[in-house]
Amino acid sequence: MDRPALADLEHENWIACLAASISLTREGLVLREGGVAALLGHVPLHFYNQILIEDQAATEQAVAAAVARGRERGDPFVVSLRDGPDARFMTLMAELGLAADDSAATYAMALHPVRDRARTPDPGHGFEIRQVTDEAGLAQHRRTAAAGFGVDPVIVEEMLRIDLLDRPECAVYVGYLDGVPVSTALGFRTGRTMGVYNIATIPEARRRGFGEAMTARVLTDGEAAGCDVAALQASSMGRPIYERLGFQLAVRYTGYVERSSA
Repeated sequence: MDRPALADLEHENWIACLAASISLTREGLVLREGGVAALLGHVPLHFYNQILIEDQAATEQAVAAAVARGRERGDPFVVSLRDGPDARFMTLMAELGLAADDSAATYAMALHPVRDRARTPDPGHGFEIRQVTDEAGLAQHRRTAAAGFGVDPVIVEEMLRIDLLDRPECAVYVGYLDGVPVSTALGFRTGRTMGVYNIATIPEARRRGFGEAMTARVLTDGEAAGCDVAALQASSMGRPIYERLGFQLAVRYTGYVERSSA
């Protein structure tokens, strides 16, 4: 499968996963109009207030309208444009008072075929992965992910509501070291694609292979569900790690934020 095709599958999965999560929040807003997806979680973190070009029918007017909605909400938001497919809107960003911010850039990565990597390694050390099935497990996932990502636990709690567990396309995991939660993962399926999200490990348990084991568990379950493609969002720091796992760059997203905060 060529890179543009993988990029399209990743893009579809990311939008679907964000939309599913944000639609369950108390004040989240999901607008998918005019080829533009405004996915606004109403939390103080750019990543969960996204404006994305959903298809090539998108117009500058639709993008500008989505930006206006983001500003109305008052939360930090980001317009994530794919380098290449969305280049025609880059000039518009300056006209709207938005600027590229390296800290808001993400790398869409994909793996095909999944079967080449869908084998959960055993890091040993008393490590065990469990799929979350109830509020208690989800609370452990939230706390562990917040510690791993270094974000306010309130944000993670808002973005991961209990109703997510009712969605058959979504699976949530916690990794335990001698019974103590230390790592997390979330898988989200769209068609043939398994999205890999929330890979986080608490600082004191890093560099022991737990993140790789969590990623592989999502891939293994994705393959069992019929997925032959895996996709994820990586930071510049995380990109080399996923490349070692067999993922390749599908497309880079340049993040545009309010000029005053860039």
